[in-house]
Formats: sequence, structure tokens, C-alpha cells
Amino acid sequence: MTRTAALQPRARAARAANAVPRRGRRHGRRQWAWASLMVAPMTIGLGIFYLWPITQTFYYSFTHSGPFGGHTWTGTANYRALADDPTVSRAVVNTLLYTVIQLAGIPLAILVAALLNQKNLRGRAVYRVLYFLPAVTMPVAVAMLWRWMYDGNYGLVNYLLSTVGIHGPHWASDPGVALYALAAIGIWMSLGYNMVIFLVGLQGIPTEYYEAARVDGAGPVRTFLRITVPLLTPNIFFVTVLTMINSLQMFDIAYMMMSTPGSSAGAANPALPSVRSISYLFFQKAFVEHDIGFGAAVAFILVGFIVLMTLVQFRLQKRWVHYA
Repeated sequence: MTRTAALQPRARAARAANAVPRRGRRHGRRQWAWASLMVAPMTIGLGIFYLWPITQTFYYSFTHSGPFGGHTWTGTANYRALADDPTVSRAVVNTLLYTVIQLAGIPLAILVAALLNQKNLRGRAVYRVLYFLPAVTMPVAVAMLWRWMYDGNYGLVNYLLSTVGIHGPHWASDPGVALYALAAIGIWMSLGYNMVIFLVGLQGIPTEYYEAARVDGAGPVRTFLRITVPLLTPNIFFVTVLTMINSLQMFDIAYMMMSTPGSSAGAANPALPSVRSISYLFFQKAFVEHDIGFGAAVAFILVGFIVLMTLVQFRLQKRWVHYA
């Protein structure tokens, strides 16, 4: 056998070995192409309806727009004006206070979920539906209902308070209580949605933990604090993130509650400065006063604030969230 004939099997084996990675690479490229084709509609929609408006708003935040359109580049003038505008700092304080009150409503949702998770509770399906209804009700309908309930002269809230000798204020127009009144509406609207998330978490806790706790002589309160709450922390973290993001963007309820028929939003309501949120300020500057550049700067301050608070939450969740 010659040397050339002896090397031929080795050459064929090498070519076969090199052909396998090439086929694998071609197969991988085909898979990548099909995957890209499948996600292309969503990617294009995301770019058109989300990424492009964000980019455009970011550009507008460095410009000044005239009353008849047109944008003049002004650099960081809008952001410098934000620091000197007292309405911006007041809106930030209002938004943070509203968010803190909304976060304080999470324990109430946990308590309601725990009560509606009892198997011996009669009619619990009806109660669950009733608690969840506000979450799927249009904000306009909610605002119309609560404007009547908060009416200082004929509202249901003040009528109930008058039965025990308390003269209630004008809830939607008193600067001292208007923000807390709106926060109560926010808690009422989000209670059912948060309750459903906590119900899912409660039903996922193994019953063996509760049986072991009863054997050890632990009471209901101790069992709830030592078993239920720690195992529910992933759901609590999820609800906390959503609640903070939604609360920082609070607008619709404030807009509907503060507006007066026949006038611009909140123009005749003395409580508007005490409830004006960052989102409301953006709407007022951009679409009422037509200062699009200043409004865009306000919007980006809000976006940055939401991103910062969300990152802080994700960083801190390692200390208190327990994943089973």
C-alpha cells in the first residue's frame, strides 16, 4: 500500500468531521432566520409604537416649540427650568406621597386574599368577583361614582359621617384631604387585582407546612407570619413593583376628579396643586399650555424616576424575597 492510499481514509474522515459543524451552522442560521421572522411583527410594532415615540420625545425635551408648531433647539434649557419650577417639585412630592399610600394598601390585599382563601367560607366565589370588579371598571365610570360619593353636600360619604355627628369636608376640592381621597380610590381599584395575585400564591403553598405548624402548636397568627408571609414574598415583590410603577404614573383618576364640566382640566378646582402628579404636569404642560419641550422633559424625568426605583427594588429584593 502506498503512502497516498494510506492517507485517503484519514482525509475522508477529516472532511466528514468538518462537514458536521458546517451542517450544524447552516441549521443554526436557518433556525435564527425563522425565529427572526416570527418575532418580526412584534419587533416592528414595538419600534413604531414605543421606541420611535420615546426617541422623538427625548429629542423634543431639548427643544422649544412655538404655538403653531416648529421646534427650536435649546439644549438643556428645559431641564434647567425644571429645577427652578416650584410646580415640578410639588408634583414630585405629590406623586411620592400617593405612591407610598398605595404601597401601604398591599397588606390589605394580602389580608383579603387570606380571608377569601378559606375553604369553609360560604359564597367566596361571589366575594372574589365583587372585589375584582373595580379592577376591570373603566376609570371614567369610577370617577363618576366617586365624585358623587365625595360630594360635600349630597355625597354618600358625608351622609354616613353625619349619622355619627361628623361634618365631612369637600373631599375632591379640599387641598388638605384631596390627595388622600384619590389614594383611597386607587387602593379600591387595585385591591381586587392584587388579591388575585396573592390568591395564586396562597394556593401554591404546600399544606404540609401548615400541618407541621399545627403539630408544633403554632396559632393562626404565628402561622400566618412565619409561614404564609415568607412564602408569599415573591408575589409581594411582584405586586410592589407593579404598584409603584402604576402609582408613579397616576393621571386618569386625578384628571377626572379634578376636572370641572365646561372648563379645562382642574382649572376651577382649588385642590389641583395638592394632587397634581408628574404625569398630570406633563399633560398640562404639553397639551394644555402647548409647551411640548418642557412637557417632554417632565416625561423623561418620570421615566428616569421609574427606572431608578425599579432597579432599587430589584437590588433590595435579594434581602427579603424567599423563593421556595
